[in-house]
Amino acid sequence: MIARRVRLLGAGAAAALFATAALADGLVDNVNGYTVGKDGEVERFTGLLIDGEGKVVRTLAGKDKRPEKLDFRLDGQGRTMIPGLIDGHGHVMGLGFNALQLDLSDTRSLAEAQDKIRQWARDNPNQRWVIGRGWNQERWGLARFPTAADLDAAVADRPVWLMRVDGHAGVANSAALALAGINAKAVAPAGGRIEMAGGKPTGLFVDAAMALIDKAVPPPQAIERDLAFAKAQDMLIAEGITAVADMGTTADDWAVMRRAGDMGRLRVRVISYAYGIAPLISIAGTGPTPWLYNGRLRMVGVKLIDDGALGSRGAWLKADYADAPGQRGLALLDDAKLKNLGSRAAMDGFQVAIHAIGDAANAQALDAIGELAGTYKGDRRWRIEHAQIVDPADLPRFGQHGIIASMQPVHQTSDRLMAEARLGPARLAGAYAWGSMLKAGAKLAFGSDFPVESPDPFAGLAAAISREDPSGQPPGGWMPEQKLTTPQALAAFTRDAAFAGFAEDRIGSLESGRYADFLLLDRDIMAASPAEVRATRVMETWIGGKRVWVRK
Repeated sequence: MIARRVRLLGAGAAAALFATAALADGLVDNVNGYTVGKDGEVERFTGLLIDGEGKVVRTLAGKDKRPEKLDFRLDGQGRTMIPGLIDGHGHVMGLGFNALQLDLSDTRSLAEAQDKIRQWARDNPNQRWVIGRGWNQERWGLARFPTAADLDAAVADRPVWLMRVDGHAGVANSAALALAGINAKAVAPAGGRIEMAGGKPTGLFVDAAMALIDKAVPPPQAIERDLAFAKAQDMLIAEGITAVADMGTTADDWAVMRRAGDMGRLRVRVISYAYGIAPLISIAGTGPTPWLYNGRLRMVGVKLIDDGALGSRGAWLKADYADAPGQRGLALLDDAKLKNLGSRAAMDGFQVAIHAIGDAANAQALDAIGELAGTYKGDRRWRIEHAQIVDPADLPRFGQHGIIASMQPVHQTSDRLMAEARLGPARLAGAYAWGSMLKAGAKLAFGSDFPVESPDPFAGLAAAISREDPSGQPPGGWMPEQKLTTPQALAAFTRDAAFAGFAEDRIGSLESGRYADFLLLDRDIMAASPAEVRATRVMETWIGGKRVWVRK
């Protein structure tokens, strides 16, 4: 794909300017503005006219005449303005609950995690369970998965259940195992794995086996769900995320979002993908829902999970894991079931998004899409979520059938060393291959997979253009041929992410008729180094022409 270029928007004809300016109710002026145009080029402007419905009237170049009568006029003080950023793959309720429960994502050793578990238990004596997330044995340098005994050493008098950072594995202490009825006779369900040692469960459960513990955990109350959603919205808006594709919305999640909408508290725009066929049909019925709450909420499709994650060795590979001979991960759906589920969604016009991380899972997803596309014609925008490890022979297939490669740049910088260990150098040519995806003709939609990673989109932008981690490693970038230009990366977080969710007619750019969702930043990201992009801070977040957050 040709690298997107930056150009300056010229002044329109005087008659056209006055005709549109008359509709304007507000003006944000004196900005260093950027948006991605229809042709994929980044366009510049210095002012934004907004109508009474919170939509863009038009952008203005420096020499364009400004209207005199306005309801409001804001001096942008020369700050950089970009469209509101769209996270193309996140978990809204997971982010909120992660903020309210025990968060182990910053721990660097098992001992540090144990100290944090003890402290959380002391600080929350009335909680029946210690529930948390974020551990990563790779970051701990543990060379093994944690066990029930490790958790018992921290808290033994009440059940503890902690999910791995990727959400595809969890570890329980002995009290939790007892409450769930797990013993040496436990059998893992299809698509899951129970780690065993000496004929007994170690406390680790992978993918579908996690349900054996989850069923014993008391479900959160409605008030707790509402609090988690409110917390997630606050976090997203502060990071400059104005819209998100919620990947795996349950019926309970949808009820929370509807309550927020009914109360006028739904601020972030949510493009929802149901967590399987059952909630899809129970919520949306016979087709995607209409946009609700002034373009704030819509269920557009379904998420199907084809394999696990690389960190827990659940990603389904074509060959054995280099660091675990005999293991190839978990195939969570067989060929027939994947195609049947995809067909059930597609027959009613729902979009299909398939989680696929390993190269075998990606090949299976591509096969299924190839067959489904022969039956369900038209603009389907089949999505493959993550597409992390792809056989180079399969990369060209991402350019077929209008496939969306929904990828998360921060996974590459977080996973680099682990991916090298899991696969070995010879199998990395198609790993996190954003550049190759574009060359193949796929549309990229970028996100973070929060709360697996931080929702900070500028970390994702920096990773996309540098392939270096926060400490600048490896210098020059890991597999640097896969780097993107800043305009390409910005498009993947804006216009193309909107396209991926059938929302390009209303968000993703600052062109006439789109919602005035935008950010004011503390620096010009188009002229910044990767390190400077990573350090970018949002100064103001606007959604629908209204300022919803200001940095203090």
